[in-house]
Amino acid sequence: MRKTIVWIRNGACISTLPLLLGALMIACAFQPDPLGDETDATTLRHPPAGSVLGGQGRYGGRTWHGIPYAIPPVGPNRFRAPAPLPAWKGTRRAVDFGASCPQYASIWGGDVSEPEGSLVGSEDCLFLNIYAPEDALGERLPVMFWIHGGGNTTGTTTFYDASRLASQQRVVVVTVNYRLGFLGWFRHAALREGADRVDASGNFGTLDLILALDWVQKNIASFGGDPGNVTIFGESAGSWNVLSLLASPLASGKFHRAIGQTSVTWSTKPARAENFVDDPEPGHDFSSGEILLRLLVAAGNAEDRQSAKRRLASMSSRETADFLRSRSVEQLFAAYDPDDARDYDTPLMFEDGFVLPATPLAQAFRPGATFNRVPVMLGSNKDEEKLFLFFHEDYTSHLFGFIPRLKNRSRYMRDAETITRIWRMLAVDELAKDLSREMPGEVFAYRFDWDEEPSILWIDLGELLGASHGFEVPFIFGHWYLGPQSNFLFDESNRRGREALSAAMMSYWTEFAKNGHPARGRDGNLPLWSAWTEGAHRFNILDTKESGGMRMAEGSETAQDIAASILEDTSYQSVRYRCRALAAIHDWAPSAFTPTDYAEAGRGFCHAYPLHDLLESN
Repeated sequence: MRKTIVWIRNGACISTLPLLLGALMIACAFQPDPLGDETDATTLRHPPAGSVLGGQGRYGGRTWHGIPYAIPPVGPNRFRAPAPLPAWKGTRRAVDFGASCPQYASIWGGDVSEPEGSLVGSEDCLFLNIYAPEDALGERLPVMFWIHGGGNTTGTTTFYDASRLASQQRVVVVTVNYRLGFLGWFRHAALREGADRVDASGNFGTLDLILALDWVQKNIASFGGDPGNVTIFGESAGSWNVLSLLASPLASGKFHRAIGQTSVTWSTKPARAENFVDDPEPGHDFSSGEILLRLLVAAGNAEDRQSAKRRLASMSSRETADFLRSRSVEQLFAAYDPDDARDYDTPLMFEDGFVLPATPLAQAFRPGATFNRVPVMLGSNKDEEKLFLFFHEDYTSHLFGFIPRLKNRSRYMRDAETITRIWRMLAVDELAKDLSREMPGEVFAYRFDWDEEPSILWIDLGELLGASHGFEVPFIFGHWYLGPQSNFLFDESNRRGREALSAAMMSYWTEFAKNGHPARGRDGNLPLWSAWTEGAHRFNILDTKESGGMRMAEGSETAQDIAASILEDTSYQSVRYRCRALAAIHDWAPSAFTPTDYAEAGRGFCHAYPLHDLLESN
């Protein structure tokens, strides 16, 4: 999900230290212990979709896993909008998770059913899971619809056990799979022949989520949920998808609150998603046009790129579409030639003007824009970027192959702080500024500050990782089992504080889901969470009592303030490196820090290093 100039922008986390810190899978997601496979007769439900029989929740309540919500998007249905699944006959056994969507196996938020780097999953992957309190039948409880992270190229619902959140806070939680990567977002002219605007958009992953919300509207009452009170929430790429649903007119009326945990606002122009790299308006390196050329060469239909262009020009739209749908998943993945077997680059979130706005997603919530106006909660973590730098070879080395050592501590801390500030500007402040103008009193912000990890040998994880990307996730789901090495993060020394903070965060999140305002939590005994307004940029600091507790603070980040800090910082080793830091602001937030802003920063401080050259050099 994250590109880079100075620092990595990659929503799938990076693993170079599995022996010591395998437990850090938390940064993208977390995996519970193995599920049982026994059904429970008390879980029999009869929604319109068809009868289902589930099981007991690991942490209480009832669960239903692996419920399909769409016709499998395989064969002729690949690269098409999802279609509703007809009601099934009989009773469906719903205790096993459905398949993950195709991806590279990774402990960092993805499918771990095979060795890391293996291609796993199935195109038949559009399943959802439901968690409800034990006695929810006949109730009308708030519904919370969780969208997993993973850069929109990896991830699966199996990592997220919501049984404690549902049972303790009396909400119904739905977790959902959606198509990932190029199978979820792919545009080409040949796929538009005879297609309506939905199919033509290429935003299939977004459409999967919209159809899953439709399923919730029609069926969730059978599980004790209120279809008139649905909160969408997600972290990292899941939060990115939350924003896409806020912006999509096709999602109107299907949800009623939204929570974005460390969002991004990136989107892709159609031409960049489709064109060749040498077109007058250049396409992405992995545009659909470039991928087709690679596929034709790999299939033996052309000898090289130029002959592939001639071959493609001779093919009809039907032939081209049939060719794309005839390729195996393995052949498609091979065309992307990833640098490593954990992530790959592909255009995502297309500005098609129908499913998503024709303008950049970052501008979708500005005054006068059309979007789904519902109460919104936005937040980020105090040390967001430390996770990525901790595993980056430019910043750390490994003693004996697995014990991390910082190469330059001051550089590590400085760069982590800078990108964390940019991320907060992108994920919280710019969005809150726009949204609060349109919805005064309905925008709430937070910063997650928990950094009480233990030390391992001489490594102070609290300092080097702190409140990193994704570390708030287990606090919201309310359990700490992240695999057999969980004690690298969570031990007896931090148990009391983290459990109290987790209870408070679950209370705030579910009160927001119930009433559209986190207020003082479900029980009314927490500090009052005030709205973020144009005149007072208030946000709730979420931390343990020992570290200052939960408290309101005020302030916001701007691109200009971050740029000024970079220009004033004398610790950069060269002018070029400082200009790369400035270029990173534009790379992350092009609407907030334009090429003109870069050129004029420091009265032309970077005139010797044009922005385009810095972007292309990485």
